Amino acid sequence: MAPAFRTLRAFPIRSKLITISFVIAASMLSLTSHGINWDRLRTNIRALSGEEQIFNDWSNLILSSTENTTELKLQKVNNFFNRRLIYTEDIELWGQSDYWATPLESLSKKKADCEDYVIAKYFSLRNLNIPDAQLRLVYVKARIGGPNSSVTQAHMVLAYYPSSDADPLILDNLISEIRPASRRNDLSPIFSFNGQGIFAGAAANATLGPGGTGRLSRWQELLERAKKEGFE
Repeated sequence: MAPAFRTLRAFPIRSKLITISFVIAASMLSLTSHGINWDRLRTNIRALSGEEQIFNDWSNLILSSTENTTELKLQKVNNFFNRRLIYTEDIELWGQSDYWATPLESLSKKKADCEDYVIAKYFSLRNLNIPDAQLRLVYVKARIGGPNSSVTQAHMVLAYYPSSDADPLILDNLISEIRPASRRNDLSPIFSFNGQGIFAGAAANATLGPGGTGRLSRWQELLERAKKEGFE
C-alpha cells in the first residue's frame, strides 16, 4: 500500500475543503439500512427542473446492476458520474464557496465539483448493497502538474476497501480508471469518513475519531436533505 494511505499527513488547514466544523450527532444518521423511494425522487428531480432522461439512466443503472459483481458495480457507477456530470466550482453552480450537493441535485444540474462526484458515487454504491464499512469518502491533497510538481490542491475521492487489510481502490473524477491506492502516489490523505464516523487517515485499519459518532456538519446536513428527497 502506498505510504500516503497508511498515515495521517500534516498539511496547513487552510482550504475550504479542510476548514469544516465538526458536530456530534444526537442521533446516528447513516445509510446502513436504507432504500430508495423512486416515486419521491422522481417528483423531486422534476421540482429541481432536472431532465427525466438522466434520472431514468441513473435509476436504470441502479436497478439493473444489483446482481453484478462488486468490481462491475464500481466500474459502472464510477463511469456513469464521470461521464454524465461536468466539473463545475460551487461558487458558479450554487453561488456558495462550499456546498455539498445530494445526488439528485447533481443529476438535476448535470454538474458537480469533486465532493459531489464522490457523494453521488457513495449513495449509488450503498444502494447497490456495498457495505458502508467498505466505503469511505477521503479528503486528500492531490498533486497536480506531474510527478515532479510541488503544486497541490484540496480534493476528495471515494475509496473502496475489499477487506480490512487490503489496498483500497480509488474512484476519482480526475482519473477515470479505478486504481489501487498504491498506484495513486499523487494523493496524500488527510482524513476519511462514512456513515460510521470520521477516521484518522485512510488506511483500511484506521480507527474512528473520539466518540465514534462525530459528524461533519455538512455531511449531516446532506444526509438530512437526501432523506427528504427520497433516500430512505
